[in-house]
Amino acid sequence: MGDPDHGDEPLLQLLHHEDGRVAEVVLDRPRALNALSTRMVDALAGVLGRLGADPAVRAVVLSSSSARAFCVGADLKERAGFDDAALLAQRPRFRAAFAALLAVPVPVVAAVRGHALGGGYELALSCDVVVAEPSAVVGLPEVGVGLVPGCGGTQLLPRRVGAGRAAELVLTGRTVGGEEALRLGLVDVLAAPGGALGEARAVAARAAAASPVAVRAAKRALRRGADADLATGLEVEDAAWRTAALSADRREGVAAFAERRAPRWTGA
Repeated sequence: MGDPDHGDEPLLQLLHHEDGRVAEVVLDRPRALNALSTRMVDALAGVLGRLGADPAVRAVVLSSSSARAFCVGADLKERAGFDDAALLAQRPRFRAAFAALLAVPVPVVAAVRGHALGGGYELALSCDVVVAEPSAVVGLPEVGVGLVPGCGGTQLLPRRVGAGRAAELVLTGRTVGGEEALRLGLVDVLAAPGGALGEARAVAARAAAASPVAVRAAKRALRRGADADLATGLEVEDAAWRTAALSADRREGVAAFAERRAPRWTGA
C-alpha cells in the first residue's frame, strides 16, 4: 500500500492554531495514501514526543493532507522487500510511534477523511476523540493479509465497542462506512461531508480553551481508570480531582465565574 518512501519525501506537516495552543500533525504522504513507512513512524514518534513535552500545547489534531485517505496502514510495498529479521526490526519503531501518541498528555482529536484502515484506524483509536465524515471507511482488515492488528487494535477496539462487536470486526476484517461506524461507536462524531477537519479543530479548540490543569488531569483519569475496577477507578478520579482542586487554575476559574469574565489560565 503506497509508493516507495523516498528520502526527500515530505512525511508530516506541523501546523499551529489558537495562538499555538492547538497543534495539528498532518500525515503527508498523499501519493501513498499516507501508508506508514519506517521513516514516517520515526517522524511521527519524534513530533508527538516533542508536542507531549511542550507545556504550551493544550490539544492536538491528527489529520491528513489527502481527502482520499486518513491512513491506509503499514506500507506493504516497503514490507514486501523485508525478510523476517527486517520485519521484526521494524516492529519496535511502530510501537514507539503509537506509544508516543497514547502518551500525549493533552486531548488528541483525529480528523478522518477517506480510508482509515489497519494501522491507520489504530492511529485514530489511539486518539481521544475520532471525528469522521460519512464517506470515511474504517476497519482492521489485517487478517486478510495474514497479520493481526498489532498497534493496539485488539485492545483498544474492545474498550470502545465491547468484546463481541470487536471480535466480529477483527476476526473477519470487515470495514465499515462513516454512518455505521458512528452507530457502532468506532467513531465519536460524524461531521458533514467535507467537515471532519473543521469539526476536529473545533473540538480541539474547545478543549484548549478550558483549564489546562483540569483537562490534563481529566485525561489521566479517563485513561488510567478505563481498565480498573470501579473502586480503583474512583481513587484515580479522586487523585485527578485533587490535582485540579488545589491548582491556581481552579482559583482562577472560580474568580472568573464570580466576576463574569473569561478565565485567564496559567496552567499552574
